[in-house]
Amino acid sequence: MSLKKDREEKSQLHSRNKNRGLYDLNALVAAVPQLADFIKPNKFGNDSVDFSNPVAVKLLNKALLNHYYGIQHWDFPDKNLCPPIPGRADYIHYLADLLAESNNGTISLGNKITCLDVGTGASCIYPILGVTEYNWNFIASDIAIASIESAKSITDTNPILKDKIECRLQNNPKNIFTGIIGTQEKIDVTLCNPPFHSSAEEAQKGTQRKVKNLSGKKHKTPELNFAGISNELIYDGGEYRFVATMITESQKMAKNCYWFTTLVSKQSNLKGIYKALDHVGANVVKTIPMGTGNKSTRIVAWTFLNEKEQKEWRESRWRI
Repeated sequence: MSLKKDREEKSQLHSRNKNRGLYDLNALVAAVPQLADFIKPNKFGNDSVDFSNPVAVKLLNKALLNHYYGIQHWDFPDKNLCPPIPGRADYIHYLADLLAESNNGTISLGNKITCLDVGTGASCIYPILGVTEYNWNFIASDIAIASIESAKSITDTNPILKDKIECRLQNNPKNIFTGIIGTQEKIDVTLCNPPFHSSAEEAQKGTQRKVKNLSGKKHKTPELNFAGISNELIYDGGEYRFVATMITESQKMAKNCYWFTTLVSKQSNLKGIYKALDHVGANVVKTIPMGTGNKSTRIVAWTFLNEKEQKEWRESRWRI
């Protein structure tokens, strides 16, 4: 089967992103043949995936992981969030740049780097991308035992991930780092994609807008094309409250981590986040802009380590 390529280039993606250019639909269908049933001409007349269909979106991301990242087995319950691979990969690449800034411009690879993914989800996507792109080690945490079991199943069935990802259950859903990071443990960078909505009603309205934009039609009870269960999408107080809680807890782990980071989707939350970081005495705060398609977001990163402590960390862990 021969398919015309989608002509839209995702120019806002990171320069090292494997999906910055056009999707090779023939290669993706070869990787996951079922995807062929969900490819049709878009409004420009070019063959494209039906992004309004959650089944199509999941198959596309399976194909991307298979073809570009060598992941042969990637499955999880349909009710769980299905992450868009290009955007998730961008976070990993920007973290590599952040670590490089602290490492004389050299991107740190392999076992020297340990990352903590807060809220890894059933898909375990950030650890997968971090391992396949940079061979980093990961701790993958979540409050849902089913998500931890799913993530562990993925790591166990892909040899490329063997011994690179440790899944840890957060037994207290009110905690983020406490109970996950050991008192003597050292983490080079944490990452998190926080719950976005503050209530089920807000999440439903967001879904309606998204589906309408993708399909051009209004649905009373639309199905979210990237799926997602409540703890993945909803947190009392929304994104700001979750990040503020993370910042407060990070102060207790100030000497355990070099960089703490999180995605911040809502620009309006930044003012309060900066204030919270100032309150806990973060030594350095960085904001890294990201953009995928029509959506703009950013990473907020902070460290409590002073210059001497940063130097000691680099010399002891990264040997520079």
